[in-house]
Order: sequence, then structure tokens, then C-alpha cells
Amino acid sequence: MCGICGYLHLNRGGIPPPEVLERMCLAIRHRGPDDQGVFFDSYVALGQRRLSIIDLAGGHQPLFNEDDSIAIVFNGEIYNFPDIKARLEKTGRHVFKTHSDTEVIVHLYEEEDVDCLKSLNGMFAFAIWDKKQERLFCARDRMGKKPLYYTVMNKHIVFASELKALILHPEVRRSLSLESLSKYLAFEYVPAPATIFEGIFKLEPGHYFVVDMKQPWAIRQEIIPRQYWDIEFKPVQRPIQEITEEFLRRFKEAVQLRLISDVPLGVFLSGGIDSSCVVAMMAELMPSKDIKTFSIGFTEKSFDESIYARRIANLFQTDHYEEVLKPETLLDILPEVCDNLDEPFGDPSVIPTFLLSRFTRKHVTVALGGDGGDELFAGYDPFLAHYPAKYLEKLPMPVIKALRSVARLLPVSSRNISFDFVVKQFLSEMEYHYGQRHFAWLGSFPPDRQRPLLTPDAYVATNSHNPFCVIDNYLRQIPIQHELDGIIYLYCKLYLQDDILVKVDRTSMANSLEVRAPFLDVNVVEFVNTIPHNLKLRGFTTKYILKRAMQSKLPRDIIHRRKKGFGVPIAEWFKHDLKPVLLDLFQESKLKQQGLFQPAYVRGLMDEHFAGRKDNRKQLWTLFMFEKWYEKYC
Repeated sequence: MCGICGYLHLNRGGIPPPEVLERMCLAIRHRGPDDQGVFFDSYVALGQRRLSIIDLAGGHQPLFNEDDSIAIVFNGEIYNFPDIKARLEKTGRHVFKTHSDTEVIVHLYEEEDVDCLKSLNGMFAFAIWDKKQERLFCARDRMGKKPLYYTVMNKHIVFASELKALILHPEVRRSLSLESLSKYLAFEYVPAPATIFEGIFKLEPGHYFVVDMKQPWAIRQEIIPRQYWDIEFKPVQRPIQEITEEFLRRFKEAVQLRLISDVPLGVFLSGGIDSSCVVAMMAELMPSKDIKTFSIGFTEKSFDESIYARRIANLFQTDHYEEVLKPETLLDILPEVCDNLDEPFGDPSVIPTFLLSRFTRKHVTVALGGDGGDELFAGYDPFLAHYPAKYLEKLPMPVIKALRSVARLLPVSSRNISFDFVVKQFLSEMEYHYGQRHFAWLGSFPPDRQRPLLTPDAYVATNSHNPFCVIDNYLRQIPIQHELDGIIYLYCKLYLQDDILVKVDRTSMANSLEVRAPFLDVNVVEFVNTIPHNLKLRGFTTKYILKRAMQSKLPRDIIHRRKKGFGVPIAEWFKHDLKPVLLDLFQESKLKQQGLFQPAYVRGLMDEHFAGRKDNRKQLWTLFMFEKWYEKYC
């Protein structure tokens, strides 16, 4: 696991001095504290920071082919590299100098060019410089586990694992994108391929780009990412027993592949069904005493799940580690969490995830997790609201507005996923179509609520752009037979890709910890997407087929308990501990000088929340995290 960076001069001109690449590498040192490697070749520079996981002695990067004409910097893990290596060795055309998965990519590229991506099963982002062909080849894994940012500015292509490294290049300009600000307010993150900065992009999952220096200037100065893989839904009617057996076979194989490591590994255990599935499979593959499980608990009971994690740990007799967090612990770590985020990020669960990663890293270097189970199997609460919303949208709008008025009479609670919060959120976004509605439920400021928040100038600058066009573009991208498949696709392409996986990558790598996700194995994903939608959400049972598959392996109450998630008591924080910070950040003079948000509207959000008239935790946290980011980068 590593961090990578580099740059290329599109006119074969001189590149900045080596100190620039050194600074870029240093900015992502947390991703790879064990080693650093750099490569310079007239108008190309590649850099890499390494967290040693496989072939500790021989995996130094950049890594080359036999005649040093191809160089690679690589971030990630290729789980099927032993099989690929055996296949390449049979050709008799390649000499392997190391036992690392990185070298396998180099020789596979020699054989199959960009089609090498089709053979790779893993999480990755890499850059290959092919000296003979004079071209740069950059790619990212199918589901988006590992990040890659890039830009073309002033005849330079610059790329890096994190924005904080990329913006250190002297030719890169930092200019706030108001379109991306609008997207952030709507989603609580900036969906790919955009970033919060103008002209800087994320390479989307399942995509690659090639810069061919032998092409005319007009062609090579424009990066056009190409898609090599996407999620497809091809439902097949089969007996349930056959489906569950095939899923368990593939999932067990995915877990086994992720146990390959030359360093200690463990597993994040929340006590929910997804992480419990991972532990159950690990217990079938290795002695239980060798399984290290990690969980965190909260002193606030409505947020705490540790009792369930302990139950699973006791059931499988794992070597269990637990840390109970007090509210002040979460608050104390907040500045460090904000400092590690390159873009504004409005998911408050980033704080406990950061602390879980730090706690886990004290004992192991690699951890498995349950990410992806909720998206693939329709596991989130908004999926339960989908069918009731379909009936409700048939009612006249005056009736819906009357229901909203009744819901506003419910007393406001600060508890995690409280009844009043769920009801009000459900009724609030009925004007949107089914795909947009889910993200209006999840987000803070859907398009119709941005006008009173933004200043006239900022609103005019974003008015030509509807942030929810991202949703519509994704729905046009794939053929679907049922709306539920469309929603699952959206959750994978937006919430999973740009929230969950970003959160886990940044928090784990900030603590030099690698996290692996068996649910996101390509063979698991492709099989799950052949399962009919009514076996994922069956009536009001989410993850139906997953629960059927695990019924002989996990306790019934673990399988069927309601999802809680990594909640954080921000509603209470804003009324007490964070109130002075909030008031300082949102001073009228500061907001006027910034010129983005209406001071009176922001003050109204705070006053409502402080007085307990309305729960504005999501809106205030989204603005709070933007302002903390803005202080650092703008």
C-alpha cells in the first residue's frame, strides 16, 4: 500500500527541480512511511511512498522491466498476482526480480498493453511510463478503492494519490469551483470526476487514460479517460439455495485472497452483518485465535454497538480489542481529522473511523472490513423508504405539505437516527424523482434549498448547474430493468465511491493502515448483480439474500438487527462543546468577506438548532466542514 505522484511535460520541456517531487512525496508520507522512491527521465518524474505489505525486502519502487524501459509507481494490492505471475512465467519471456505484485503489472502490461487491466483483481491506482512508446498510462481499480487525482496545467500533466501532493507542483493553480461547491452542499462530498478545485479531477473508478507523446500536441494536451469496466445488472432466476451457495463460495474466496500478507492483519468489527460475515469466513480459513478483531464503542448508548461486536468476537473466539470513546475524545481529534482531508467532506463518521484506524494500527498493518455490503444488497434505511415514497408521490402536493406540517410538531431529539429526524427527512424531499430523492434524503442542501443559503453572486455562478445532474447522467449510463437496480447503481457510483471509500482510505492511510474489502471483489460484485432485486430488498427486509446465506453461520439477532452506522453526537456538540467554534467560524464579517453564504440564513440555522426548534445538525456540519477546509486551502 502506497502513495504515488508524478508529472510529465507535454512539450518535452524541462520539468521542475527534484525538490518538487520530494515535496510531493513528503506530503503523502503517511500513506507509505517505510520507503520512498523517485524516477526522473528528461521530461518525466515519478514518485512513490511505500507501506510495505508484500515482499518487504524486494518491493522497492519505482519498479522496472528487464531493460528498464518501463517504469511503474503503484498504490494498492493485486490479489490474484500469483496466478498472473505463473501465467507470465510460462511464456518464457519475462524474468522476475522480486516477489511483489507490482512487478507482475509491469510484465502483464508488456504482454497485453492497456488490456492488462482486465486481468487484475485488486484495489489499485498506478502510473506507468513507457519510454520506448513515449507514453504515460494511468489507471484506477474497478470500484474505486484507491484514489488518483490529475490535472493538465501550463503544459504539465500532474497526478497524485491525494490533492495535498498534487497542488504542491508549481504549475498547479488552486481556484475554488463554485459548481463543485454546489455539489458538495447537495451530497456532502464532491462526486467524481470533479474536485473542489477548477481544472483538477479525480480519475473515476474503472477508468484509465493514456498520454501518447508521439501524438500531435492538440491531442496529447487533452486527457480523455476511458472506461474499461462498469457495474452491470443481469438478473438470473435461480433457486435460492443455488444463489446462496454460489455467493458463499465467491465471498470465501475473496476473503482468502485478502489474507495474503507478509505483515500482521486483523478485521474491523462493528457487530453488524457485513463485518460479521468477514469474521465468519476468516474463522473458516484460519484458527480463530489468530483473528484479531477491532471495534470502538461510545459512552452515548444510542450510538454504541460494541455489545454486538463483543458477541461476535466471543462466538468465534477471536483475539478482540475494543476502545470506548468519550465525546471529548472525538472532539479532540477533530482538528487532526480536518487536516487530513483535501476536500470538504461532510460525513461525521470520518471521526470515529479515523480513531478506529489509529487504534487498529497499534496492533496490525492490514485490516479487512465490510464496506460494500450495504450498497450491493440494498442495506441502508432509505431503501426501506423507497416503496412507501412511491405510493406517497401519487398524493396531491397539498396533502404532502400537510403531512410535513404535522411532522414538524414532533419533538426534536438529538439521539442517533431519532424517529422525528427520520420522519421529517422522509417527507422533506418528495418533489424529486426516485433517484434524486435518495440523495436528497442523504444530503444537506438539495438544489431547491441552496438559493437562500448562497449569496446572489455565488448562486448566479452555480445556477446554470444542477448538482443532481450527476444522478441523471448515471441513470442514463446503464440499462436497468427495475428502479431498485438503478438506486443500487447510484449508491455504488456516488455514496460508496465518493463517501464511504474516501472516508476509509483517508482515515486508514493517515494512520498508515491498509484496509481491504472482500465485498468489493470483482467476482463477488459481478455475481451479486445477477441476483434479482426482489431477493435483495424483500418487502421490508433489507439484504434478504445475504441474511439467508448467513443464517447458519451467524446468530439470528445479529443478522436481523437494525443497522445503526457510525453515528457521532454532533447535534449536542453544536449546542455545547462546539458552539463557540461554530459562532466564530460563522461570524457575519467572515461570511461577508468570503462572499459565498448568506450570514442571516446561516445565523437562522444556528438559532433554530440552539433553541431546539429544529435539528439542523446535517446542514450545520456540512457548512462547518467546508469552513474548516476553506481556512486551510483558500
